[in-house]
Amino acid sequence: MRVGILGGGQLGRMLALEGIPLGHRFAILEPSPNPPAGGLGTVVAAAYDDMDGLARIAAAADVVTYEFENVPADSAAYLAARLPALPPPAALEVAQDRMAEKTMFRELGIPTAAFHPVDSVECLEAALAATGLPAVIKTRRLGYDGKGQAVVRTGAEAAAAVVRLGSGLIAERLVCFERELSVLAVAGRDGSRAFYPLTENHHRGGILSVSYAPAPGLTPVLQSEGEALAARVLDRFGYVGVLAIELFEAGGRLVANEIAPRVHNSGHWTLDGADTSQFENHIRAVTGMPLARPRVPGPAAMINLIGELPDLGALAGIPGAHLHLYDKAPRPGRKLGHVNVTGGDEAEVVGTVERVWALLPGEGELPRASGW
Repeated sequence: MRVGILGGGQLGRMLALEGIPLGHRFAILEPSPNPPAGGLGTVVAAAYDDMDGLARIAAAADVVTYEFENVPADSAAYLAARLPALPPPAALEVAQDRMAEKTMFRELGIPTAAFHPVDSVECLEAALAATGLPAVIKTRRLGYDGKGQAVVRTGAEAAAAVVRLGSGLIAERLVCFERELSVLAVAGRDGSRAFYPLTENHHRGGILSVSYAPAPGLTPVLQSEGEALAARVLDRFGYVGVLAIELFEAGGRLVANEIAPRVHNSGHWTLDGADTSQFENHIRAVTGMPLARPRVPGPAAMINLIGELPDLGALAGIPGAHLHLYDKAPRPGRKLGHVNVTGGDEAEVVGTVERVWALLPGEGELPRASGW
């Protein structure tokens, strides 16, 4: 089948790498003429709202999907009127607006932090009355990897954040959590579903640094709770494809933070730590192939390579370390690749993670798994 991907970054690259062995061909809409996914399919070099580019992708594909959630909703709707666009554009639209996202969680009975819209400094009193302090002030649209947000602990800090960030904001109560988790679900065209084990995530400067999977100390009760929350979102949209939900664990319960209607950085470990990756299952889902029920034979971890690459020769000499590069030029804060770590038990995985981490330039102290 011919698969169109909106976005040619590392996620599009890994989707194509996992989809080609299944017999699919790829066309990629991407403003850059030489994106990381470029060598894996036909590149339509155009903006995501360029009508000619959208028409060319529609003509070159039997189904279209997305590698990131900031594809213009109008572009997704244009494509959905001409061929299957999956996940559904309605999920894409909700994920683009944090206010709509939090409202959806509330409507579905999914626990989330108290929230309130903020359009000006004059709105702050009502917003902070709803959320309390400390709080997080965020842009409702765009913003990723910690960009477009500020933690505030006083009214003066909140007012300064609003002035800096501008209008179209949301205030959220700061959640006191034990750890950050994510759940990855995948839904097929035939209504079938599969779930990956909850993953424990550690961020630095708002960017995912290390993930551990299955989340240390994961219980069947917590896994079932995560799957049930994801299932409500899948039901809401008649969803097809991979869905990620970022979560906080607070007091033994899950609190939803945000959704990503796409394959997700916290699921990169599945390339080596599961018998079917999130990327393969996403392609299976959107093309109408049967889903694979992922088996996870043991613990795994994922380490992002950010800004600068380590000594690749030394890295290649570490047993259990699996390197995935994105063909991107180094730049501060840029994700250049990741290393998956697998092993027979938690101690082996942690030992290998420590060896990989020691090669990373200037990363400081390793974020450690809780309980391993």
